Amino acid sequence: MGDKGFSALRPVLCLASFIVTLRLVNGDLSYSVPEEMKRGSVIGNIAKDLGLDLRTLSSRKARVDSEGTRKRYCDINLRTGDLITSERIDRESLCGKKPSCLVKVDLVLENPLELHRLSLHIQDINDNSPQFNDNLIEMEIRESAEKGYRFSIEEAHDADIGQNAVQRYNLQKNDNFILAVDSNKVEIVLENKLDREKQREINLLLTALDGGSPQRSGTVVIHVTVLDANDNAPVFSQAVYKASLSENSPPDTIVINVSATDADEGVNGDVTYHFGHVSEDDVNVFSIDPKTGEIRLTGVIDFEERSSFEMTVKAKDGLGLTSYAKVIIDVTDMNDNAPVIYLKSLTNPMPENVSPGTEVGIINVQDRDSETNGQVRCFIQQNVPFKLVPSIKNYYSLVTTGQLDRELVSDYNITITATDEGSPPLSSSKTVQLSVADINDNPPVFEEQSYSAYVTENNKPGSTLCSVTARDPDWRQNGTVIYSLLAGEVNGAPVSSYLSVNGDTGVIHAVRSFDYEQFRSFKVHVMARDNGSPPLSSNVTVSVFISDVNDNSPQILYPAPEGNSFMTELVPKAAHGGSLVSKVIAVDADSGQNAWLSYQIVKSTDPGLFTIGVHSGEIRTQRDISESDSMKQNLIVSVKDNGQPSLSATCSMYLLISDNLAEVPELKDISYDEKNSKLTSYLIIALVSVSTFFLTFIIIILGVRFCRRRKPRLLFDGAVAIPSAYLPPNYADVDGTGTLRSAYNYDAYLTTGSRTSDFKFVTSYNDNTLPADQTLRKSPSDFNDPFEELETSVEVGNI
Repeated sequence: MGDKGFSALRPVLCLASFIVTLRLVNGDLSYSVPEEMKRGSVIGNIAKDLGLDLRTLSSRKARVDSEGTRKRYCDINLRTGDLITSERIDRESLCGKKPSCLVKVDLVLENPLELHRLSLHIQDINDNSPQFNDNLIEMEIRESAEKGYRFSIEEAHDADIGQNAVQRYNLQKNDNFILAVDSNKVEIVLENKLDREKQREINLLLTALDGGSPQRSGTVVIHVTVLDANDNAPVFSQAVYKASLSENSPPDTIVINVSATDADEGVNGDVTYHFGHVSEDDVNVFSIDPKTGEIRLTGVIDFEERSSFEMTVKAKDGLGLTSYAKVIIDVTDMNDNAPVIYLKSLTNPMPENVSPGTEVGIINVQDRDSETNGQVRCFIQQNVPFKLVPSIKNYYSLVTTGQLDRELVSDYNITITATDEGSPPLSSSKTVQLSVADINDNPPVFEEQSYSAYVTENNKPGSTLCSVTARDPDWRQNGTVIYSLLAGEVNGAPVSSYLSVNGDTGVIHAVRSFDYEQFRSFKVHVMARDNGSPPLSSNVTVSVFISDVNDNSPQILYPAPEGNSFMTELVPKAAHGGSLVSKVIAVDADSGQNAWLSYQIVKSTDPGLFTIGVHSGEIRTQRDISESDSMKQNLIVSVKDNGQPSLSATCSMYLLISDNLAEVPELKDISYDEKNSKLTSYLIIALVSVSTFFLTFIIIILGVRFCRRRKPRLLFDGAVAIPSAYLPPNYADVDGTGTLRSAYNYDAYLTTGSRTSDFKFVTSYNDNTLPADQTLRKSPSDFNDPFEELETSVEVGNI
């Protein structure tokens, strides 16, 4: 564009040109922005214009989106709410010679989704100088040219528009030519005839001026060579040529043919074709054949980048006379762009307890094609609990359609497909990966509704009874299961004193050894709890069954076991065979076959005389009793259970065959001789001991009685001092032995013949007399002969 001189214009722009106008059009915002602003320049305050506070802009993730791959020319300062420039804005590169240059961007707010269309009207500034296509224009004019003859000059080009474009031309003062300018062309008019002999060459300076402030200009030198007669310039068949060309056409495609004729003959009538002013961007896109005027495509054209081209074609004859025509090429859109899917926002992971209809993400679909080729349908193909809801313009909200359950599906690959309406239609897909975050919504579930554990009694403490298992489909700590016993009692004792459970594995151990005879079964409750917040739990009942072990010998209730007492039964002499003589009664604390008892006579005085019921324990005669049978019969009975190994107990049964107790000898003779001998020794020792004790007691009583008869007042008169010889000894003990000190000894005085006793405590035996109020008192009538009622009195006792 040449020297734009923008630095010189900047103060003026800051003071005059930067006028930002805000208006609301159907709820959208429109700003007027001068081109070539610095990066970071403020365009307007979005927050103020939309009535939003700065925290809302940040929390709702406000951002500016531009369509397709177009540069982002503006952005938002979330700290101030200002809309600022982020790229250099050149109106000429964006819109060319269009009178209105509009850049549209979208302001997107999330949660909820809100879209505002921002229209930026790019205002032109005078940053381009007028330029001629050539720095030097060569013209050959015959000297025979008549006054008033016009010669066309290619117009100067100014990339600016409006007042900043070319407004007028100045021709340097000379003797032969004047300038004629109208709205369509620039011409120099021959004012005075040429004279080749006076001046063969003439240099004219043509200046083009724009209307900007400050004003810019461009110049071209017109070099006129004075020749002989070429008085006809080429003439185009059309002033404006129009052509249509499909985008993506291959190179070397013929676009259009231009044609011009020259009425002159020979060299003066030979016409060649050239491009006039062509922009730098277009110079490599088209070419023109100098001889035929055929315009061909040499580069690549894209409707989305540029929809039309406008060029000037020059026709020149052999001696330099020229004419100009305009060529307009319209580019036809083809469906050559598939829709592009942009994921603008996504909540990932998504909690599984979100309600249906919750917005998960925001999708934006763009198709750079136009009209029907750019109309897009967007949908989800899979059977997933999500759908796309059209929102604003080409935005879609990705929302849930059902309840999510991480335990069923923890991750979703959502394929979004966008298809345009072109022919043939183009489509594209994008896969969105969405994870479901776990919520503690599942309590642990035991694999069985109840558990049973079987253990034999007398088990070792710490032995394993059974294992419980609970599953929690939740994830990580929400699915970590911890086992514990619920508080309770078993036979009045805490359940923890019987069982323990491993909190990690659920293995249940016995804390103590069980006794089947105490209890045969019991139930406990095990709780499985997860580590979620709040934690969830479930319970299960564990029934513990204790199986019996043969650990108890039979207990004989009747007769008493041997060594405790002698049980003797009388058997009539007239008893017949099969008569019931006695019965052995026994029990076993075990159960089942361990408690099945069998009876057997293991030893008897006469083996063939008595028998015992194997299961009943009844002792019966096997035959009639005869005179020859011994009167003393001794039976040893064994009671045995049915356990493995079996346990047994024995007892002795003593039978006397007699009809009258007078015939029975001393019972002590029934026992064995050894036992009778021991018993006799015990009886003799006991008799001697009792006799000795009785004689000693009588002597003591007589001695006490004799002492009382000699000094009776010592017992009854409290005013008389008690001789120390008749007082109990004063026991003084060493500290720590447990015996009371002398200061705490007391006397007990018991009257002979009395049924009661009075106790008086004295402080110490160190005193020689007793106070009157601490003397034992009895009336004389209370004393009787001690031998009449066989009562004794102890005079003094020490504790």
